[in-house]
Amino acid sequence: MKRTSINDLDASFKWRVARQPGGEGITRCFSCKACTAACPICLIEPRYDPRKIIRMVLLGMEQEVLKNDLIWLCSTCYGCREVCPQDVRFTDVMFAIKNIAAQEGCVPAGLMGQKTILKKHGRLYEVGDFENEKREKMGLPAIREMADDYDKLL
Repeated sequence: MKRTSINDLDASFKWRVARQPGGEGITRCFSCKACTAACPICLIEPRYDPRKIIRMVLLGMEQEVLKNDLIWLCSTCYGCREVCPQDVRFTDVMFAIKNIAAQEGCVPAGLMGQKTILKKHGRLYEVGDFENEKREKMGLPAIREMADDYDKLL
């Protein structure tokens, strides 16, 4: 486990998260771990721990949180919201944290690659002739390239 110096902590980080839409509830967490117990991601990735992420934010471990690829694993199932006695709304807090990470340029390369594909093709999966022929046989219209439309959105 890496040691963190108190000089590396940013006490204002929790307020920065709390000011983001969705981040308002972060300071209500009293670390009961109900969110972690309800999280399906914890079952397949033992390093993922919603309570620990919130603790790190509250302690001001800004760089450790924003540069941690684990923050991108939340499946947005809202199971944590159902069980949280403090109504922290962890999923919404994660959106706030991810927004800050994106503003800081701390986005995993895989997600940036998906953005590039989405911008180029208008979808993450490129639909080709084979798929359009199958659609035609089912009486469905062909899917056209939509990159121009999505480029305006992105």
